[in-house]
Amino acid sequence: MGDQDNDDLPQPFDAKKLAPAKKRQRSTSPSGSGNASGSGEPPRKLKRPGQRARISEAEREQIRQRALERERQAQQQAAAEELKQRSTINDVVKAHYNAVPERGREWRKTDSRIKGLRSFNNWVKSCIIQKFSPDEDHSPGAMERGITSGNKLLVLDIGCGKGGDLFKWQQAPQTVDLYVGLDPAEVSIDQARERYRSMINRGGGGGRGGRGGHHRRPHQRIFEARFHVKDCYAESIEDIDIVRQVGFSASNVSSSRGFDVVSMMFCMHYAFESEAKARQMLKNVAGALKKGGRFIGCIPNSDVISAKVEAFNKRMEEKKKAKAAAEYKNPPASDSSAEKEAPKEDGELEEGEAEETASWGNEIYRVRFPGATPADGIFRPPFGWKYSFFLHEAVEEVPEYVVPWEAFRALAEDYNLELQYHKPFAEVWETEKDDRELGALSERMGVRDRVTGKLLVRDEEMEAASFYVAFCFYRV
Repeated sequence: MGDQDNDDLPQPFDAKKLAPAKKRQRSTSPSGSGNASGSGEPPRKLKRPGQRARISEAEREQIRQRALERERQAQQQAAAEELKQRSTINDVVKAHYNAVPERGREWRKTDSRIKGLRSFNNWVKSCIIQKFSPDEDHSPGAMERGITSGNKLLVLDIGCGKGGDLFKWQQAPQTVDLYVGLDPAEVSIDQARERYRSMINRGGGGGRGGRGGHHRRPHQRIFEARFHVKDCYAESIEDIDIVRQVGFSASNVSSSRGFDVVSMMFCMHYAFESEAKARQMLKNVAGALKKGGRFIGCIPNSDVISAKVEAFNKRMEEKKKAKAAAEYKNPPASDSSAEKEAPKEDGELEEGEAEETASWGNEIYRVRFPGATPADGIFRPPFGWKYSFFLHEAVEEVPEYVVPWEAFRALAEDYNLELQYHKPFAEVWETEKDDRELGALSERMGVRDRVTGKLLVRDEEMEAASFYVAFCFYRV
């Protein structure tokens, strides 16, 4: 009992008998979680961040709003830059047409270097007016016979310029009652008004006739004409009083009120700077036309442009392949002096020289793209493909835009405009030159010799004319 009692009593401290402290083993798992093997100890809990390290919901919202504001500012700046660029292009176009001098009809007939082209283009425009301006119930030749249905045409000429088509409308096969000319160039509108006043003073003469020629027609009253400065691609024309009086439908529903004809001769391509402008243009056209009305015009031929662009890119690709093959056979010398003395390869650029871009033309006209173009000649998306166009005596390197035909046709269908006619200028000539009325008209307008029947348009001029197509849509 004595020994057992001693064990129960407190024992003196002996440091030599202390067991060494056990070291806690760290987990070797990839996640760093879990107990050490064989230790059985729970993992140490991580401390939560203090109050100062936390972000409140209000602060998060402030950060998000600041990010959104920066994004909005960046978008506004980009939009402002784009608007500035477009405004600059519009100003260039308006300034150009305002600066083109009015040389007079006699100069255009005798001294102009492109008088054949001018006559030919005017003849094509006259053909389109003669063929598609009359109502469906109009009888051909009725005016010459003194017969009239009582219906008179209401004509809207968008991009009327200096009023060069006024005489053509005076000679239209169906009497024009009202002509409204719109153009963004102020000086051009002033010159159009002056041309109309001169036309009144001459009693409606001055042109070289429509069907049958004005010499065979009974004297007719000159139509009423109104002229307004208006950018029809950037804004609605509904705010013009005379347009509202005739009738304008802001919806896509056809109306019995409106103009019989909307004409756009050599100007619609400016609308294809952007989709917004193209749609605004078509809204104005469709809104101004009555049901059954005709939308006529002339634009650059996108088929010609696509073919030229594709051929250019193919030629450039062949040059690159030929250059690569030549370098493979004859590697360039590594010595810098040898590189300096090496002759320039065909198509190789000198330092500071601009890269070649798609361009073509002849001595009287030229088309040039400022940058890269699609290798296959298909313009996607169909808006904003800018090129510069030069025409001797008429256009000085003005920016224009490709109008991809099928894209335009599809877009027009969105506004209930149905295609009726589409022909390149060269085909218009081949189709209509032997027409009894239009063939005779070509002689009176100086396109063809009256005696020999020879075409009085030089090859260079016909090449320039082939850059365009004529079209007609019906409002359904």
